[in-house]
Amino acid sequence: MVKDFRDRLDEGIIICDGAMGTMLYARGIYINQCFDALNLNNPDLVQQIHQDYLNAGAEILETNTFGANYFKLAAYGLEGKLSEINRLGAEIARKAGGNEVYIAGSLGPLGKPMAPIGNISSEQAYTSFYQQAAALVEGGCDLLILETFTSITEIELAIDAVREVTNLPIIAQVTFTDLEETLMGETPEQVAFRLSRKSIDVLGANCSQGPAGILTVIERMGQSSSLPLSAQPNAGMPRMVEGRFIYLSSPEYMAEYAKRLIQAGVSIIGGCCGTTSTHIKAITAAVRALQPRKKHRTITIQATGNEHIPAAKATAQKSPLAAKLGKKLIKVAEINPPRGTDASKAVQGAQLLKEAGFDGVNIPDGPRASARMSPLALSKLISDRVGIEVILHYCCRDRNILGMQSDLLGIYALDLRNLLLITGDPPKLGDYPDATAVFDVDSIGLVRIVQGLNRGYDLTGKSVGQPTSFLIGVGANPGALKFEHELERLKAKVDNGAEMILTQPIFDLDRFKLFLHKIESFRRPVLMGLLPLASYRNAEFLHNEVPGMTIPAEIRERLRKAETKKEAQRIGIEIARESLLQARDLVEGVYIMPPFGRYEAAIEVLHEME
Repeated sequence: MVKDFRDRLDEGIIICDGAMGTMLYARGIYINQCFDALNLNNPDLVQQIHQDYLNAGAEILETNTFGANYFKLAAYGLEGKLSEINRLGAEIARKAGGNEVYIAGSLGPLGKPMAPIGNISSEQAYTSFYQQAAALVEGGCDLLILETFTSITEIELAIDAVREVTNLPIIAQVTFTDLEETLMGETPEQVAFRLSRKSIDVLGANCSQGPAGILTVIERMGQSSSLPLSAQPNAGMPRMVEGRFIYLSSPEYMAEYAKRLIQAGVSIIGGCCGTTSTHIKAITAAVRALQPRKKHRTITIQATGNEHIPAAKATAQKSPLAAKLGKKLIKVAEINPPRGTDASKAVQGAQLLKEAGFDGVNIPDGPRASARMSPLALSKLISDRVGIEVILHYCCRDRNILGMQSDLLGIYALDLRNLLLITGDPPKLGDYPDATAVFDVDSIGLVRIVQGLNRGYDLTGKSVGQPTSFLIGVGANPGALKFEHELERLKAKVDNGAEMILTQPIFDLDRFKLFLHKIESFRRPVLMGLLPLASYRNAEFLHNEVPGMTIPAEIRERLRKAETKKEAQRIGIEIARESLLQARDLVEGVYIMPPFGRYEAAIEVLHEME
């Protein structure tokens, strides 16, 4: 029977196990499978890996539950099995180790950013961590290990959730890049300072780097915290060898660095990605031979601080289009990217609109989740060849937060200044229902990212040099079924930096006026969306099959009575013009979406309007 874990911490170095995923991968379980689900359908394999680590000298066995939170399990349709998978994970480890070792319930990050950058609320995240911890405790864990977190905020929330469940010991481990920062830009000193104020027993670092990098991080953390330290480095960085990922650090190399980590003050030593039972056996031998004494650490507390955040450039200074906002009725029309490589029709349409007096064109990003030419490429072609202002749609569907920031810096370098930031249609609404979506963030988080770049900083707070000066446009749907929710989201976009609002097509003027009244306290210039309907069939399709689009019955009836296609098109233009006439004194601009590339229809809506 092992003694109390907190008492054991005072007696010397404790050996933790290595990577569960690496061992499963070596046994033919590929990375596209849910490793945590093996607790349900192959518990003997999981138990055998625990046994291998036990035989190698590990005193702590981590449960096979690193990814067993609600959001990661949901990707496999297993969110309903959360409690069972975690409970079984603890029971399997206990069956392997008995009462001779400590069973540590493993909890990893959620896998997607939390709000306001991502879509996961603090309440949802807290509930997931709470449910996972409760099931692990029910399964008989001796302690909980929170590992591979990239954000202080997220791991703090996880700690709070675990602590509400139990008073069992907690090991809190964060992962760092080769720049010795978290992905959110937090230093080892900042992590140590913040987490030392939480109710944890051990502070540490794991994953992401090999032993040399982890050693540096641990030395820095040790200068800002008096808590016991833990280290679980990777076996170096992975390399692709004959179609498989291989970690190249040898057991002997890991053992040598285990000695150095212990000299740096580590109380718990183990391994992460790439480490096997062979690595842990070598580490165990090194630790037993060393018989180390605790190294004295000098503590220097360093707070994170609140650095001065510069203001973004004034809206009117960002682009010629931005300078016109509020001074005249802005006229913009939408041009869809082509399905192929020939952009000539789109460029000709932009030229036609420019000659008709339009102030800009709006280029959507994969409208209705279809595969088309890159809107960035088309925007650059039109900007260069026509010389008209372009509003580039940029959506969250296809890119993670790293790719987004790279794209945005590139967009700015190409001298494109006007953005419409949207969440984007899920692929299942378009031509490729089997395509995957990313959605690391929604449009609110994307606004925050762009506003940060406008102040000269990326998402982690690092300087990008000269600040960008994007005009930040956002979408809004005055006809949304969840009207109050739509208003709340729009306010959040404005609070995070939105400067211009482009609406969905307006067909109900009373509803639109109510919308304008409701946003008065946080209003930004509004470009009223207009869609000149092409036919009754067009109206019925949009009303019944396009999410967020509502076309009143009386408008559909007017189109139904049209006797010819040409008459229906004329009626559609009349309806759009009537809406604009009634609302032109209420808005700063108009955003026309001509159907089927009929740019003449957009021009006709504005005919004799000046």
